[in-house]
Amino acid sequence: MSFPDFSVGDAQIQWQRFCDLLWFHEDLGIWLDVSRMHMNASHLDQLQPRFDAAFAAMEQLEAGAIANPDEERQVGHYWLRAPHLAPSDTIRDHVAREIDQIESFGRDVLKGVIKAPSGEPFTDVLWIGIGGSGLGPMLMIKALQNHGEGLPFHFFDNVDPNGMSAVLGAIEDRLKTTLVVTVSKSGGTPEPHLGMEQARHRLEQAGGQWAGQAVVITMTDSKLDQQAMQEGWLQRFDMFDWVGGRTSITSAVGLLPGALIGCDIRDFLAGAAQMDEATRLADLRRNPAALMAAAWFVAGDGKGRRDMVVLPYRDRLEVFSRYLQQLVMESLGKRLDRDGQEVNQGIAVYGNKGSTDQHAYVQQLRDGVDNFFATFIEVLEDVADIPVIKDERPGDFLDGFLQGTRSALTEGGRQTMSISMRRFDARRLGALIGLFERAVGLYGELVNINAYHQPGVEAGKKAAAAILDLQSRVEAILQDGAPRSVNEICQALGDGTDESVFWIMRHLAGNDRGYRAEGDWSSPASMRFARS
Repeated sequence: MSFPDFSVGDAQIQWQRFCDLLWFHEDLGIWLDVSRMHMNASHLDQLQPRFDAAFAAMEQLEAGAIANPDEERQVGHYWLRAPHLAPSDTIRDHVAREIDQIESFGRDVLKGVIKAPSGEPFTDVLWIGIGGSGLGPMLMIKALQNHGEGLPFHFFDNVDPNGMSAVLGAIEDRLKTTLVVTVSKSGGTPEPHLGMEQARHRLEQAGGQWAGQAVVITMTDSKLDQQAMQEGWLQRFDMFDWVGGRTSITSAVGLLPGALIGCDIRDFLAGAAQMDEATRLADLRRNPAALMAAAWFVAGDGKGRRDMVVLPYRDRLEVFSRYLQQLVMESLGKRLDRDGQEVNQGIAVYGNKGSTDQHAYVQQLRDGVDNFFATFIEVLEDVADIPVIKDERPGDFLDGFLQGTRSALTEGGRQTMSISMRRFDARRLGALIGLFERAVGLYGELVNINAYHQPGVEAGKKAAAAILDLQSRVEAILQDGAPRSVNEICQALGDGTDESVFWIMRHLAGNDRGYRAEGDWSSPASMRFARS
C-alpha cells in the first residue's frame, strides 16, 4: 500500500490518504481510519522489521510462552474466547466448562430458579472488585444493559467509607435479596477483602444469609476459594492464573455481569475472537491493531510523548476511556525495558464522551498544547424510539459534532484516528476490546517492554502495607496516653519518617478514634498527639 504524506489543508491528499488507509471488517461492520495521524509510508517501511518481530512474539504468547517472567506466568486472555487455541486439553476444557457454568448460573438467577435464602428472587447485585475487576464489569453494565433487563448493579470499587455507605444505603431494603460477588484473583488483595467484610456485616445485620447470597471469582485453591468452599457459598468461579486483571473482561470477571443482565455472552466472546483473528494477520498494512500501534509509535516518537484522548460519541461507551486507562497505562507504563535499560515508557490516556466534550476540553485540544492524539469512536445506527421532531434528529447532530470536532482538530494540525461501527452490541464491544488489547501487545513489542507485568503496581501495594504496619506500631506507642510530637514518636519507633507519621496521626485525629491533637496544624513540628 502506498499513500501520500500527510498535508494539513490539502483536501485531495486527505481524501487519498483516507481511501488508502481505511481498514474495514465486513462482518463486524467496523472501520478504522488512521489517515489523519501524521504517519507516512516511510514510517511503516522503517517499522516493518520491528513488526516482524512483534508478530512473532504475539504468536509465541498465544502458543503458551511465558510472557510474565516476574511471576513465571503465561498470558492467555486470547484463549478465553477461542479455547481451541489453548496449549493443553486441560485449559481448553476448563475454559469451555466455565463459560457453560456462567451462562447457566446467570440464566437460572434471572429466571428465579436460583433464589435468595429468603425464597425470593434476587433483586440486585453488589459487585466487589478493584482495578480491572471493577472497571471491566462497569463497562459491561454501562455498555450492554438495556433498561428493565437483568438485575441492577451496585459497585464497591474503592475502600472509601463514604462510598461504601452510600452504596449500602441505596440497597438497604433489598440486602436480603442481593447477590454479592467478590472478585480477588489471589484472594488476599486488601481492597476487595475490606469491601467483602463490610458487605457481609451489613447483609447479616439486615437478616440476610451470607453463604446463600455470596459468589466468588478467584483462583482455584486460593485462601478465598477455600473459605467459600468451606462455608458453602452459593457459587464459585475460577480466575485463571494466566489472566491479568486488565485483560480479564472476557473471563468470568466480565462474563458473569453480562449473564446477570441477560446479554449474549457468547456473542461478546465471538466478537473478541473475530477481532483476534483479524489482528493475527502478519501484515502491517492490513492488520488494524498493527496500524493503531504504528500510529501510536509515530505520534509519540516511540517514547509516549503524546497522550491518547479517547472520545466515544455514545453514552454506552462512557466508561470506555476509564477502562482503556488501565489497559494501556498499566501495560505500557514501564521504567525498564526488557534489556534492563531505563526507558520510562507509557502512553497517558484520558477522555470523556461526545458531545459532552464540545463544551469541555476540545478548546484546549484545538488551540492548546499539542501533546496528544484523539481517538474518535462512533456508532452509525440510532435507536428507533427517538422520533424526528421539527425535522431534527439527535443522531444527526451527534454525528455533526463528531465530524466538526475532527475537522477542527485537523485544521489545527492535531492528530486523530477514528473507529466507526455500523451498530453497537455485545459482539462489537468484544471486537473493540480485542482491537485495543492486540494494539497494546504489539506496541509493547515495538518499544521492547513487557506489557504483561506490573512492578509499579506491586511496589505501591508493598508501600501501602508498610504504612499500615507503621500505623499499628504508632498506635501501640501512644497506648500509654502520654502526648508526643511527631519527632518523639519517630524516635520511639526507631524508624519511619516524620512525614508519614504526621499523615497517620492527622487521619486518626480527624476521626473518632480516641486520639487528641494539640498545637498549630499549620506547623506540623509543633503538634503533639496522645491517646485520650
